[in-house]
Amino acid sequence: MKTIFLTGSSGFVGTNLRLYLSTDYQFTNYIRDTKPDIREEFVIHLAGKAHDTRNVSKPEAYYQVNTELTHEIYDAFLVSSARVFIVLSSVKAVADELESTLTEEVIPNPQTHYGKSKLLAEQYILSKPFPAGKRLYILRPCMIHGPGNKGNLNLLFNLVSKGLPWPLAAFTNKRSFCSIDNLCFIIKEILEREDIPSGIYNIADDQPLSTNELIRCIARSQSRKPHFLYLPVSFIRWIARLGDWIHLPLNTERLNKLTQTYMVSNQKLHKAIGKSFPLTAEEGLMKTLLSFGANKKHSM
Repeated sequence: MKTIFLTGSSGFVGTNLRLYLSTDYQFTNYIRDTKPDIREEFVIHLAGKAHDTRNVSKPEAYYQVNTELTHEIYDAFLVSSARVFIVLSSVKAVADELESTLTEEVIPNPQTHYGKSKLLAEQYILSKPFPAGKRLYILRPCMIHGPGNKGNLNLLFNLVSKGLPWPLAAFTNKRSFCSIDNLCFIIKEILEREDIPSGIYNIADDQPLSTNELIRCIARSQSRKPHFLYLPVSFIRWIARLGDWIHLPLNTERLNKLTQTYMVSNQKLHKAIGKSFPLTAEEGLMKTLLSFGANKKHSM
């Protein structure tokens, strides 16, 4: 059986990936605060500190995990016999806001400590001489979702489930999403094929969706009719700025996540893999949303 040295095994992506690959791969789960000793064929580095939308995390926490831990794992990979290194970075290592569709050619300019810590990790990896016979993949996913996922999707699901109207309907946007099924499929393709070139790849589903379209998907998953409230954009932005000061559920960063346009190109990856993804953006979202509904019924 093929062997994988895995960090972040207990996280959302790690848990799903272990299940997805369990038939053909054996995992060694890295334990934090121990020196990495890599003896496996493949290294998948998923461990990281996620972006804190409440802005209560200390900046150094991002660099300790996202940057310094990556240095340690990558250095151990370089002196090991492992053939493939896959690291999960983020589109936020490049840009927090976009004026056009994000491609791998965009010059990185992150504004948050989360994005900066991810970019520093990438730069360290690319600065090291790379041994012949090994392969390296820096994956930059956009917002990942799937069964068991927590975050803004849960908040939106709960809002719709209560029959409340979507109050940000006046905003027009398009956002890229990343289904956990598609991400796991991509990682498996990289592991099993040697014809996929090393490099940096954006990870996103094929079709971007607006937040209003997302609300309609949520309502459909609950067999409900969606309700929209078209409040003035200027008023909503004022409420969000107030939320920055007194810690309301809606603040500027969360508002941007929910309403800004952030489209990610996956064309480089599609060209490299040469296959269609298992799920469309809407199919992936419906799978996630239906799992929310099942979990809610189970907990009642």
